Amino acid sequence: MLSYRHAFHAGNHADVLKHLILFAVLDYYNRKDKPYWYIDTHAGAGLYDLGGDMAQKVGEYREGIARLRQAQDLPPLAAAFVAHLAAMRLPEHAGGTLYPGSPWWAQSLLRDDDRLRLFERHPQDFALLQQSMRHSRRPRRSVLADGDGFSGLLSLLPPPPRRAVVLMDPPYEQKQDYRKAVETLAAALKKFATGCYLLWYPCLSRAESSGLPDKLRALWPDNYLRAELHVRAPAADGFGMHGSGMWLFNPPYTLAAELENALPALGECLRQDGGGHTVLEYQLR
Repeated sequence: MLSYRHAFHAGNHADVLKHLILFAVLDYYNRKDKPYWYIDTHAGAGLYDLGGDMAQKVGEYREGIARLRQAQDLPPLAAAFVAHLAAMRLPEHAGGTLYPGSPWWAQSLLRDDDRLRLFERHPQDFALLQQSMRHSRRPRRSVLADGDGFSGLLSLLPPPPRRAVVLMDPPYEQKQDYRKAVETLAAALKKFATGCYLLWYPCLSRAESSGLPDKLRALWPDNYLRAELHVRAPAADGFGMHGSGMWLFNPPYTLAAELENALPALGECLRQDGGGHTVLEYQLR
């Protein structure tokens, strides 16, 4: 089943959390003069039109990136994130409402010797990804694959430069995505123990979601970071996503301190009711 389309949710609170942390990680990796690979297991379409029918149908970006763009006195990481987005050279678009997905955030930050490896299974989104990446800064340094990102990731490890940032962002439209994410990360850590792995996950009133952090913590208990942004209290009927999280294995040592300031600011900016809160947990070597 391949029904999930991220265009309905582009620019929402979950995208803000995911892309802010990805921005911080790639910025850190750029500080060392040694190339690395960026691997995206569920790349999506690359670019999203916030003025298009799908984004307008639910309008989640209005309580996500639109709020953050208007916020004042942001902490350094959040301010740098907003400034980078404003300066990003997106393709010309009649409505001027494009928002970058993770491949475009990555391509805007990677250097000449770095490489992108992008996977996407949904046929329509893969076609859009191919189209959008032709307009990127480094189309010839990007390899796009129409296939399963879980198995595709393992086929690339360890990468030739022995440095990599891996983003796993499955749709979780099937319960097995939770299991596949944990199993793939376990296998990846065995093949390439020094990679920086980022996993996005939804915060739902479901056992698969609430039990995921414990399973991830057991995989790699001494070098991880967990950041969650809950924008509202769980619904009484248990329906819907009330927040999301990012779990990192081998995170940059600077990230925890950056998020100590940035994450509460995001929570204050993006919360939708009195149940909004943030979680920051980490264990670093």
